[in-house]
This record gives sequence, structure tokens and C-alpha cells, in this order.
Amino acid sequence: MATPRKTKSVPVAILARVSTDKQNTARQIHELHQAAVENGWEVVEVIEEAGVSGKAAPDERYGLARALVLAQRGEIKKVLVHEVSRLARRNSTAHKFLEELETLGVSLYWHAQRIETLLPSGKRNPAASIMFSLLAEMARSERETLVDRINSGLDKARREGKTLGRPQGSTLKKTDFLSNHKDVVKQLRAGQSIRHAAKITGKGVSTVQRVKLAIS
Repeated sequence: MATPRKTKSVPVAILARVSTDKQNTARQIHELHQAAVENGWEVVEVIEEAGVSGKAAPDERYGLARALVLAQRGEIKKVLVHEVSRLARRNSTAHKFLEELETLGVSLYWHAQRIETLLPSGKRNPAASIMFSLLAEMARSERETLVDRINSGLDKARREGKTLGRPQGSTLKKTDFLSNHKDVVKQLRAGQSIRHAAKITGKGVSTVQRVKLAIS
């Protein structure tokens, strides 16, 4: 009797993002790992973007860049994100990333709706394409609404004569700031880019940018 041939697991990468250093990606990664197990996918790499805004410029999105490298090398067949807003809140960035993945034959799966952009045949999933466009626009709109609310709150506080910003004398001294981020300083002085220094140290891109400004 012939031995049944084992089905090779589909290699995937998990991509998780949070906007501030105070947040963490644990829940996103846990749920995406569970989805991978349920679908028989093999997670070959977990890519985390900590402290990276969804509106960040494409050259600051080291997570997206890493996912594309894996796709170009043929090491993954799917990229898993928790929801479209975790991918990006900038329409151009989200759509460009999706197009590059599809050109490479790599599908994007988002867990919130449990849907992906490519069908098992490798062809584009029309329903997913429509939903992706809608969710990407909603993600952009949500951020704009949040910014408007923050600005409105600041304007109200100013009208009421409230002091905004840090209390006087509470600003962290430059030397103390650099002391708190010695690992970032080391990477930058070794010639690492902002994006790579952030990835190596696990610090947010915005933090690394402030460190670079402080030592320049």
C-alpha cells in the first residue's frame, strides 16, 4: 500500500504594526499564529513594526520592505496582517504593497474578515479586492477623524487658557535622552540606516529619528 504523500505547508510571514512604543503587537501576532495553525500554514518569519505610524512614508516602513524581500526570494506565499489598517493608513502605500505582492504571486490575508487577495488558483479574488479598497479608505478616514478630534481638543484647551505640552522643566535633557537609547546611538554610529537601526534595537522609527537628530 502506497504511503500517502505529505502536503507541504504553505510558508507565510506575519506582519504586525503598532503606532506607538507604548503599544505592543502581542495580540496581533498571537491571533495570526492561531490562524496559521488552523489553516495549516507555516510561519517562517514574524515582522514587527513598533512605533511606526500607518501614515509613515514608504521608505520608513521597514516591515513592508522586509515582507517584499521574502516574497521576492520566494520564501513566502502569503503575508498575514490582523486588519487592513495595520498594513497602512495611507492609501497609496497600502495599494502599492498589495500590487507588488500580487505581481510576485503572494497573497495578502487579513484576519479581521478572514479573507485573502488571491484565490487557490493564484488569480485575484474580486471580492477581496473590493473589500480591501473600502477598508483602506476607512483606515485613512479614521486617522483623519482622530487628528481632527485632537486638534479640536487642543483648540478648546487653548481657549480655556490651559497650558499645553510638558510642564516647565520636565523636558528630558539631551544627554539623558541619548543615555536612554545607547543601543540606537551605537547602531547609527556604526552606519545603520534609521529603518535598520529601529529593527535591530526594537525601537520605533520616530525614536531613532530623534536620536539621530540629537547626535548630528
